Amino acid sequence: MASHRKSRPAGTRVAGIRTPALATAALTSVALLSQSANAAPAADGKPSVEEVEKKVDDLYRQAESATEKYNAAKEKTSKQRKRVDTLLDDVAKRTQKLNEAREELGSFAAAQYRTGAAVPDTATFLLADSPQDYFDRTQLMNRLTGRQKQAVDDYVTEQSATMKKRQEATKSLETLTESQGDLQAAKSTVQKKLSDARQLLSKLTAEEKARLAAIEKKKQEEAARQAAELAAQQAAQQKAQEQTAGTSSGSTSTSGSTSTTDSTYATKAEKAIAFARAQIGKPYVWGATGPDSYDCSGLTQASWKAAGVALPRTTYDQVNAGTTVSLADAQPGDLIFFYDDISHVGLYIGNGMMIHAPKPGAYVREESVYYGGASIIHSVVRPA
Repeated sequence: MASHRKSRPAGTRVAGIRTPALATAALTSVALLSQSANAAPAADGKPSVEEVEKKVDDLYRQAESATEKYNAAKEKTSKQRKRVDTLLDDVAKRTQKLNEAREELGSFAAAQYRTGAAVPDTATFLLADSPQDYFDRTQLMNRLTGRQKQAVDDYVTEQSATMKKRQEATKSLETLTESQGDLQAAKSTVQKKLSDARQLLSKLTAEEKARLAAIEKKKQEEAARQAAELAAQQAAQQKAQEQTAGTSSGSTSTSGSTSTTDSTYATKAEKAIAFARAQIGKPYVWGATGPDSYDCSGLTQASWKAAGVALPRTTYDQVNAGTTVSLADAQPGDLIFFYDDISHVGLYIGNGMMIHAPKPGAYVREESVYYGGASIIHSVVRPA
């Protein structure tokens, strides 16, 4: 399904989701000032718990962004490897045919040597043991000449085709090497970000870890509050729509068609959500697509696959695999994307909640769509 997303100026959200640029900057400034006011004073240059929390979150986000690049490179490498294998197999078969054609030409040359290379003439007739012997030799040479010409044509054609396939295989191998380089670079980036995050966390004292947990709890409480507000908003909107539909029931055939479409989507969405819910508790592993672990796009892809809908592998492609809707219009089953670089995705389940594979070190879980604040929500896409 083609995407209905349109280009938009920087700093504005699709369907009214993004906070305007100036407002975002103001909110960010307020948040940073608040964090600074509440942060514990640094001792000997050691970063505060709040600074560590912010840095770790940023590293995890960068790791997830690199993971999606890794997923894209891995998919490209896999496709390119299949193409190379196909081309090399084709080259091998054509080389075999070329060798057979070469052997056939060799047999013709040997036959001509045994029977004489010149076309039979009067002298040959006079030297023949009998007139019949002359005519038999003439027919043989005529047959050899015709078959030899065909053999030469076949050889030249096969040689040209084989050379072309070899050139294609060489170019594909070069592209494969580049893809493998991109894959390794993305993998190294992910590993480096995760290593840096673990190192920061390892330096925290027990008291600092407790404070970090308290900060996380406060964020979750705020996210739950925002989710409840969204749920109330959607419930009110749904009630208004039902009242409007009841007033104009049966007035148009279009409403019946829309109802059928909604029902079909809801049925598929239920299957996708049921699958995602069954994965709760499984670990986030970057680059994983199941069944024992997932990254964010691996989970949404597998969930919708269970409903019979094929989604692309990466968040960058999944965001274009459906129709963009506003957050207020989000329905269970919709995909919710996060951050400007579209590096995270979750499966909306209603009431302001989603199921997602959050980040390294975490597990697939049900969580508020505001888990990282309203400002990071990028867009909502209905995939089927």
